[in-house]
Amino acid sequence: MLVDKDWYSELKLGNIENIEPVSGGDINLAFKVTSSTGKYFLKVQPNNNASFFDHEVEGLNLINSVANAPKAIRSGTFKGNGYLILEYVEFGTDSEYALGKLVAKMHQKHNDQFGLDHNIKNAKNPKINTWQDNWGDFYVKQRLEVLEIQVKQKGLWNGYRENLLDRLKAKVYEYYSNHPVKPSLMHGDLWNGNAGFQSDHQPILFDPDVFFGNREMDIAMTLLFGGFSKDFYDGYQSVYPLDEGWEDRVSWYQSYYLLAHLNLFGEGYGASLENSLERSISF
Repeated sequence: MLVDKDWYSELKLGNIENIEPVSGGDINLAFKVTSSTGKYFLKVQPNNNASFFDHEVEGLNLINSVANAPKAIRSGTFKGNGYLILEYVEFGTDSEYALGKLVAKMHQKHNDQFGLDHNIKNAKNPKINTWQDNWGDFYVKQRLEVLEIQVKQKGLWNGYRENLLDRLKAKVYEYYSNHPVKPSLMHGDLWNGNAGFQSDHQPILFDPDVFFGNREMDIAMTLLFGGFSKDFYDGYQSVYPLDEGWEDRVSWYQSYYLLAHLNLFGEGYGASLENSLERSISF
């Protein structure tokens, strides 16, 4: 779709000089807006409304309460399309040690329970966020089993995968019945494309999918597809050291993210999911 001059007055960003498409992922259309009042990042969700962005705005605000993320300026609906205006971030570089410290600072924002005050049902990977006291209950019932239903409906399941997942569920239940953890503010989609540096070298986090959970899940995501250096983990551990044995539990959470990729992209992720589930129950 074209964001044309009809949008200019709707956006209320002063005298708009230019709107140009930029790379913004596969979910939204994205644009750089240059106006008399500065530069802005515009996301548009075609054939939807402003509520589509409510969870992202909530996540950005939560992260900004303790760390650093783009500032949400305004969301709205125009001509049947939802939109979100963010501050525009000029990118730079710095040591990933600082980025690790930023993530640790975010994880130090705690809550009494796991979850969030609403579910995310309009996403391709739905999330049930009903508050829970026990992490094992939350992770199994409101993350793993939600996606298990999705992939079964798509014919992407078999008896071998079901057996592996059942064994992982049992392991998670057993472990967290004796090893309680504090609910942390989670980014929720922490791969290297959603983290970086501003031109002033400040680390910054993007595109959150927040909830309060076990921080090991965010860390497992950073290790799934690579892209973070040793400095990142050294920086993280300098602020908020992970619990003993966390490396052994990485595959427990990577199995969720691979299940999510299986649901989104199909059987190409089947073998990787099976490998992760096999590692999860190997000790």
